[in-house]
Amino acid sequence: MKILIIEDEKPAATRLERLLAGHFPEVHFGENLDTVTKALRWFGENAAPDLIFCDIQLADGISFEIFEKVNVSAPVIFTTAYDQYAIRAFQVNAIDYLLKPIDPVDLERAVDKFKSRQVKPVLDLDLLKGLLQPERKVFKNRFLVRFGEKIQSVPVEEVAFFHSEERVTFLQTFAGKKYVLDSTLEQVESQVDPALFFRLNRKYLAKVDAVEEVLTYSNSRLKVKLSNCADHDILVSREKVGDLKGWLDR
Repeated sequence: MKILIIEDEKPAATRLERLLAGHFPEVHFGENLDTVTKALRWFGENAAPDLIFCDIQLADGISFEIFEKVNVSAPVIFTTAYDQYAIRAFQVNAIDYLLKPIDPVDLERAVDKFKSRQVKPVLDLDLLKGLLQPERKVFKNRFLVRFGEKIQSVPVEEVAFFHSEERVTFLQTFAGKKYVLDSTLEQVESQVDPALFFRLNRKYLAKVDAVEEVLTYSNSRLKVKLSNCADHDILVSREKVGDLKGWLDR
């Protein structure tokens, strides 16, 4: 039984070899491959192993480059430190994975899967690479608001800021109209584009176009004036001053 481990962290590779030895008594491990370059050269000079364990991020690049340039016939089990969205990608493609640090129980599951199938799954590299990118979050385009007995929809382009007052969240437009929302300010903050909106303090979440004036204030804080806002004491804490300046300076 020949297993090839492609891993750029020596302790991780050594531990994986030790764990695998318990599942494959007659296992043989090849040389330690820690780069895309070494792996490409190895595949050019050697026959395919029975099974490959491959890290995603190697010392000189992403391991998918190997499989794009070489026709690998052996089954591949990826090891990865990526978040849950990447793991879902592997499951969708019927490619097994091991999340670092490798859990012996997860390894046993992966080995059993390999032993029961002995079939190389379809390696959809384009899909995998796309799903390994950070998921693009979709932000709200409109907000449902209450106006007396009526419910209407306000486009996010018309929103100047959101603010909280006595546990009630309000939406205020550039035209000065004020509406009640059924969401908390924290919920609204997670629904809007952070490139457009900034949480000034506990009470205010403002759009960049609504910021009319920023003034220095005591204790290294800032005071912000918003469009059509009667509150002239909107203060930004010293801890958030840097983030606010970076947001305004994009």
